[in-house]
Amino acid sequence: MLSPERLALPDYEYLAQRHVLTYMEDAVCQLLENKEDISQYGIARFFTEYFNSVCQGTHILFREFSFIQATPHNRASFLRAFWRCFRTVGKNGDLLTMREYHCLLQLLCPDFPLELTQKAARIVLMDDAMDCLMSFSDFLFAFQIQFYYSEFLESVAAIYQDLLAGKNPNTVIVPTSSSGQHRQRPTVGEASVLEGVEASLFYQCLENLCDRHKYSCPPPALVKEVLSNVQRLTFYGFLVALSKHHGINQALGALPDKGDLMHDPATDEELERLVVRSRLHRTSRQHRAEEPGAFDFQRRDKLEAPERVPSASAPTPYPYRWEPRE
Repeated sequence: MLSPERLALPDYEYLAQRHVLTYMEDAVCQLLENKEDISQYGIARFFTEYFNSVCQGTHILFREFSFIQATPHNRASFLRAFWRCFRTVGKNGDLLTMREYHCLLQLLCPDFPLELTQKAARIVLMDDAMDCLMSFSDFLFAFQIQFYYSEFLESVAAIYQDLLAGKNPNTVIVPTSSSGQHRQRPTVGEASVLEGVEASLFYQCLENLCDRHKYSCPPPALVKEVLSNVQRLTFYGFLVALSKHHGINQALGALPDKGDLMHDPATDEELERLVVRSRLHRTSRQHRAEEPGAFDFQRRDKLEAPERVPSASAPTPYPYRWEPRE
C-alpha cells in the first residue's frame, strides 16, 4: 500500500529522495558480477532477495565504504549493524581505545577510514590523549553523529572557523577604553579553548545551512534547542551536545535510547537458540563418543586401514588412504 508521502510527491522526486536508482545500479552491478551463480535460481529471485536485504538493513555488511555512506538509509543500517554486532562490548563493561573500535568497524567494512574513527573519538576524549579508553556507549553515540552527519559537520566546522576569524559581518570588534584601538582578537586555538563563539550567531549561520538541504542534517528545531541553552560554545562542545541529545537520536532512528542500548530481545532470542542448538549438538557427540568400544573401533579402523591402489576405471595420480566415517 502506498504511503501518503509517496502520493504527495512526483515520481522523479520520490525516487531521488529514496535513492532508488542507487540501489538499482548496485543490484545490476552485483547481478553482472555473479551472473553465473544467479542464473541457477533466477533473476527475479535475486532482485527480491536484494531489496529484502535493503529493507532489513543487512545489505551493507562487508561492503565497501563508498557504498555504506552512499545513502542515509545505508548509514543508519551500518550504525544499527555495528550496535547489534558489538553490543556485548558495552554489556560486559569493556573499555576500548580508538584503534580497537576502528578494528571492530573494519570487521563490517574492511576499508572504513581511520580518520572518521579519530573524529568520533575526539568528540569523546576532547583534549585527552587519543589512546585513552572509551566506553561503548560514549563512542557509539559520538560515532553516530560524526558518521551520519559527516558532510554537515564539515560545513559547520568551516562556519565555526570563519566566526572565530571574524569573517561574519555581524561580528563586532570592541575598542578598548584606554587606547581607543581595536581589541586584539585571540588566535583560533586560544578562542576555541577559552570562549568559542556566540551561540545565537552560530545558530543563524547553521539555520541557513540546514535550509539548503544538500545533505542530511539534524532537525533545525533541535539544533536551536541545543544552542539556546548556552551563550557561547566551542565546536567540540557543540558536537558533544548533539551526541548526547535524546531528540536527535530519536530523529535519526538508528539506535535505541541510551537506557536501552544493551537490550535487543530479537537478537538475544536468536543467540539463545544458537547456543542451545550448539549445546545439543555437542552433547550428542559426547554420547556417541562414550559408547562402549566406539573409540577403540575408530582407532583400530584407522590403524588397520589398507592403502588402496586406484583402478583403471577411475585413474588417480596419487594413492590415497581410506578414512573411516565418523
